[in-house]
Amino acid sequence: MSMRFTERARRSMVALTVAAGLALGAVGCSGGGDDDKKPDASASASGNRGSAPSAQEGKSETPLAELKGKDGLLLQITSAQRDAGGFLTVNGQFKNDGSGSVTIPAELRGDETEILKHGTSLGGATLVDSKGKKRYYVLRDTDGRPLTTTGLTTIQSGQTIPVFIQFPTPPASATDVTLQVPTFSSGTVKISG
Repeated sequence: MSMRFTERARRSMVALTVAAGLALGAVGCSGGGDDDKKPDASASASGNRGSAPSAQEGKSETPLAELKGKDGLLLQITSAQRDAGGFLTVNGQFKNDGSGSVTIPAELRGDETEILKHGTSLGGATLVDSKGKKRYYVLRDTDGRPLTTTGLTTIQSGQTIPVFIQFPTPPASATDVTLQVPTFSSGTVKISG
């Protein structure tokens, strides 16, 4: 009975985190966009939020880390926050700095069978605490789905797409960790909270 409650609580926490991320993404992109451009109705929700890069470019904050991928694709990390549920949520955005559209690499999901069957995601990402000599893998829900942004397909030139990844939280002594994402360079991320 308590295991079932824990699973429900974890699912609720994930749903709340995703909803909060979507709400923040919608608020962040609501101003400064080009109102004359109409989003493609068949595009994914994450694709629609990323269609107004001018809202993201207006931020004066520099990313905590910038991981470089192929064909001008960047993964910019904006926060790595511990929360009360024992999670570490890494937030960021994909940005296409190239001149043409880029397909999000399928290799990002890693090679674990359980994650592969849930489509394109950031399920292959890991965090490395070199001081504590530990590697942390992406959390999953009870159905084996990775607790990351999913359904990633293509990104147009100049477009940004907000993303998140959840890991088990490293100990409080771990303040700097290395984020590793397949097909991207590694980057050091400072944890807050």
